[in-house]
Amino acid sequence: MKKLIIALTFAALSASVSHAADLGGKLLKVGSDTTSPPMESVDPATGQIVGFDVDVVNAVCAKINCQAEFITTGWDGIFAALDQGNFDLVASGVSITEERKKAMDFSDPYIVNSQAVLMRVEDQDITLERFKDAGRKLSAQANTTDAQVAESVVGKENVAAYDTFSAAIIALKNKDVDGVVINGANAAAYEREFAGELVVAIKDLESDPLGLVFRKGDENVAAFNEGLKMIKDDGTLDQLINKYWGLK
Repeated sequence: MKKLIIALTFAALSASVSHAADLGGKLLKVGSDTTSPPMESVDPATGQIVGFDVDVVNAVCAKINCQAEFITTGWDGIFAALDQGNFDLVASGVSITEERKKAMDFSDPYIVNSQAVLMRVEDQDITLERFKDAGRKLSAQANTTDAQVAESVVGKENVAAYDTFSAAIIALKNKDVDGVVINGANAAAYEREFAGELVVAIKDLESDPLGLVFRKGDENVAAFNEGLKMIKDDGTLDQLINKYWGLK
């Protein structure tokens, strides 16, 4: 009986290995709006695209035998470019929403992000309630869940949506708006970049699961889901989260 159990166990392990996703070393192009450290950004010293999303995709590719080439793409046209075949997937801190799922396919979530508000240092005592009651203005990058959260806080009439994140920051510095809704995952990086000027004074607004984005019907979704499960199960994903945020 013991020999039979060992044989069955070995057979089960062999079956799991033989059915593991294998993309045959395929090179996949990955679209990313590389302006949001630590999720993804361009290292000024090397010109290389770096960040959490980059490390996650590379870790998955190591499990399912593929290679990733990241391509900087503006957020405003990133999903259209994916649909047109300019790249194979998008890794850019994308929130999984029911509306987006109608037009594109997502991997399983790999991290949960919560929105925050970046404000001028002198205004950091303004509470969320005062934002809501006083008709203060918020900005955000257009066509993002950040913009949707801003509207839920102060109303659409008090939200200025900009095509680029840098334009939203300029509006904040110029006092055209009172805050910028951002991904909470990027909060520490922005506080370092704008130290003494801007601070993340309001945190933990709505939370969204983030996923990798594919064209509708792309068979690679299943392979990436398998790879994501593998890096979750073996602790790789926790190590990457700890690398960038110092938490599990």
